[in-house]
Amino acid sequence: MMNDFPNLDELIDMALREDVGDGDHSTLACIPASAQGKARMIAKQPGLLCGTVVGERIFHRVDPRLEVVLHKKDGDPLAKGDKVMTVSGSAASILTAERTVLNFMQRMSGIATQTHAMTMQLEGMHTRLLDTRKTTPGMRLLEKYAVKCGGAVNHRIGLYDMVMLKDNHIDFAGGIEAAIERTHDYLTSHQKDLRIEIEVRSLDELERVLRHGGVHRIMLDNFDVPTLREAVKRIDGRFETEASGGITAETLHSYAETGVDYISVGALTHHIKSLDLSLVSDI
Repeated sequence: MMNDFPNLDELIDMALREDVGDGDHSTLACIPASAQGKARMIAKQPGLLCGTVVGERIFHRVDPRLEVVLHKKDGDPLAKGDKVMTVSGSAASILTAERTVLNFMQRMSGIATQTHAMTMQLEGMHTRLLDTRKTTPGMRLLEKYAVKCGGAVNHRIGLYDMVMLKDNHIDFAGGIEAAIERTHDYLTSHQKDLRIEIEVRSLDELERVLRHGGVHRIMLDNFDVPTLREAVKRIDGRFETEASGGITAETLHSYAETGVDYISVGALTHHIKSLDLSLVSDI
């Protein structure tokens, strides 16, 4: 997993500098440097676990001598009271790392939990759930990993690994046809092999894309369910389809019933509630 996050240590170091500054003075003031301790992380509510390897890495970044034992793995369901991990060694080091570990793991577990709840609504259906680029700066790879732990699919990672022609691109380019043609010219001249997705805002715009072609996926943005169903029917499998815009946990199933290939939901990463985890000392 560590190879999937090449800048993880840099991110952890930045988080620790932000929290610790010139020293954890609460701990330094009252905990002897020689004191040894042990603590366990427990779930205070049910959910889906994510971020164990990140938490372990933070403990070892603070103090390589800390011993961390994982009792659960990423993607495991949690019941209230379940033990996630134990850490033992320098009591001061455990206390200094505690909040940073919890901040990462609680957020990642919250994303995985919410994602899992939404993917369960699609069980047995054709439609797959997608995330978006609406992520916390610096945390994108971790948050998208959490989405995968929850059972959904990652959309593009950033601006570099896929072409997505959205409304502003189309408007500035001079229209749908011009945007597609310019994109093909650019990819050819720069020798890049990238998939192309284009956003449409109406059935009229959809017809223009269908006549022109030259894309891999069509994003049907802010379509209501009946219009989306009609759009999927017109596309008839010629291109991948994606529904986006204002789709919630309450409406997800009805949108999936249209037969659309993908539904993207920004709220998977930008509107979540962290899972309640706690580190409890064993004395």
